[in-house]
Amino acid sequence: MGRLTKWVGPVRGRLRILLAGRFRVCALVLLVLLLLGTGTRVGLALFNGFAFDDWAAFSPLRLPLWLALGFVYDLGVASFVLLPFALVAWLAPDSRRGGQVATALNVVLAAAVFGLALFVALAEFVFWNEFGTRFNFIAVDYLLYTSEVIGNIRESYPVPLLLGALGAATVLLLLAVLRPLRRAGAPAGMSFAGGSTRMALLALLSLQAYIGLDARYKDFSPHAPSVQLAGNGWFEFLHAFWHNEIDYPQFYRTLPPAQADAVLRREFGLADAGAPQTVVPLAIARHVQGRDAQKRLNVVLISVESLSADFLGSFGNGRNLTPRLDALARESLLFTRLYATGTRTVRGLEAISLSLPPTPGHSVVKRPNNDNLYTLGEVFAEKGYEPLYIYGGYSYFDNMKTFFAGNGYTVVDRAALPREDVHYENIWGVADEDLFTLALRQLDARHRAGRPFFAHIMTTSNHRPFSYPAGRIDLPAGSREGAVKYTDWAIGNFIDRARETPWFDDTVFVILADHCASSRGRTELPIDRFHIPLLIYAPRHLAPARIEQLASQIDVGPTLLGLLNFDYTSRFFGQDILAEGQRHQRALLANYQTVGYLQDGVLVELRPKGRVRFVDAASGAELPATAEHERLLAQAIAYYQSASDALRSGALRVDAARRRDAAAQARPAERPQGRRDGFS
Repeated sequence: MGRLTKWVGPVRGRLRILLAGRFRVCALVLLVLLLLGTGTRVGLALFNGFAFDDWAAFSPLRLPLWLALGFVYDLGVASFVLLPFALVAWLAPDSRRGGQVATALNVVLAAAVFGLALFVALAEFVFWNEFGTRFNFIAVDYLLYTSEVIGNIRESYPVPLLLGALGAATVLLLLAVLRPLRRAGAPAGMSFAGGSTRMALLALLSLQAYIGLDARYKDFSPHAPSVQLAGNGWFEFLHAFWHNEIDYPQFYRTLPPAQADAVLRREFGLADAGAPQTVVPLAIARHVQGRDAQKRLNVVLISVESLSADFLGSFGNGRNLTPRLDALARESLLFTRLYATGTRTVRGLEAISLSLPPTPGHSVVKRPNNDNLYTLGEVFAEKGYEPLYIYGGYSYFDNMKTFFAGNGYTVVDRAALPREDVHYENIWGVADEDLFTLALRQLDARHRAGRPFFAHIMTTSNHRPFSYPAGRIDLPAGSREGAVKYTDWAIGNFIDRARETPWFDDTVFVILADHCASSRGRTELPIDRFHIPLLIYAPRHLAPARIEQLASQIDVGPTLLGLLNFDYTSRFFGQDILAEGQRHQRALLANYQTVGYLQDGVLVELRPKGRVRFVDAASGAELPATAEHERLLAQAIAYYQSASDALRSGALRVDAARRRDAAAQARPAERPQGRRDGFS
């Protein structure tokens, strides 16, 4: 807070200078921007209270802080927005003709600035409704996929009405300040030297804002919405744009590399804390021995868009939204305490395919040089399977095609489905039932060729605008509940159709979510917003059971391989939930820059600049550091530091030529012969 006070003091004095002469226009625009910023902030707080029943931001200890901090951020951003107006005031001749030019330019600039400010405010309400935060690098990502994002907005909101209201508000605001704008453009008798001094002071103010403003100023409370309210949408967006990749060793707490390696090897129960048991320079590299004879069963893994655990009746929901999944759960291995690693699809894809902790910044799916990595598909390819990634939209979105194709998967997307076979589609892709039709054709073709398959299917229907074909379920389109129930219907219909195929009896179906429907919570990492279901269904081979161990999304791949009794050399940070997971229960989760480690009811949060918090997972209350908490901290650091090091050093890369050879030599295999007596 000391740095903040030092920044605000000189700013106050320099602002007074802007009240003189033609520079009065800067004071006028500044006032409008500050009012809009404060109005947006208070509006978001009220929206958060009424829509999500969270009024904690209005507590007497929080309200003044987020208002004051928000004012400072608004002031810093405004210092840049004022520069064009200051240039006009400085350069326009101090004459009647010059005044007319200055007024015209000020009106045009004001219309553009006010319109943009109102648009940003409106966009922030839409973004808050989806994510419970001000802008972050999700918003930056969306700029890259304007077709999908604009299409989603058009299908979800009354865009013409909103744009009309936005235009009207801009005109009204401009009319309200038109007379002061004209007065500000009038000749003021200011010398060029006086104007130059004021221009230099404003430029200095902007430079001071650039150097002095820090995103950490607003981290004053464990109540996440209050922290977000203190921000400024313009600042948050630009900050995310420049900081969407984060170097772990530079910004986060670390351990000496040898100590981190030793902690991880103990975590995995490896024989010693010395060199790995393989030639790969990675502490966790190890040989995994199957518990019994290997089973060459087909695998269909369905990652379901935004399927929070609390949508399922199996987890206590009484609205009957998932009757088909609940029926499947009674016939499956149902994992009741599995947590997603993140809040976006690409994080889920990363966790499932790479079995990697959610390192800060972007998911690996969206990073450069993300090809030829050690993936779940790689293990299946080594066993003679063909890995497939099947998606209902166009797979260029979120870099999915580049990532999966670059890692040995055959990518099949919306482009492979003829239009006559599409019952319904929106901006994200075809309806889930059509996606499953596409998947069935692909799997049938692999079976006819005598090849076992591992297919990762990614759904899209449970996503705003929540639209789907009519007549499938008893809820109308347009609501989250309807989309959940439709997705449930589509999965059940897919299982019914698959049951008629010759490969069904020898196939394992894995169903889980990519992430939850909402990441909104009162803490930075609200645990309940990461809780997802996992079902593993193979009626000829697998006895139903409820698995109560705490586990992470990165554990899904190793658990599946363990059920198939595969022998393989692992570079996965995940563990077999049914083996190591019984001894060591933990979960890893992240929300953009904050990464977390959950164990024994304690959440360890790692934040930039080496900051650490210990949080009670049940209540969200901050805990004091104890010896046991420090032990958990070492484990958390070891996971994230080692994962970041592995990505940077290339320890997760595989030989591209060997991968190509394995794919080319995958030959027809005997149809798998399964047993009815379970996997064990």
